[in-house]
Amino acid sequence: MALCEHLKHSKYKAPKVHVCEECVKLGDEWVHLRTCLECGHVGCCDSSKNKHATKHYNHVKHPVIASAQPDERWLYCYIDDQMAE
Repeated sequence: MALCEHLKHSKYKAPKVHVCEECVKLGDEWVHLRTCLECGHVGCCDSSKNKHATKHYNHVKHPVIASAQPDERWLYCYIDDQMAE
């Protein structure tokens, strides 16, 4: 399968912070972190209670996230439901 246009033009960026700031404010914990490649927002993954990365996408519609886990290098496009490593 060919990569969608969003993933073709995106490159992995390491997160600037390693916490979900929304979870910190709520006193909650997260499972994994995701980084928005358009604005740098770091949010918790969908396995986490609050799903802040997906909530960020639903609010601002920035299509591509990257794993913020130190040992992972992948991108995901919300619009096309496609992943690239």
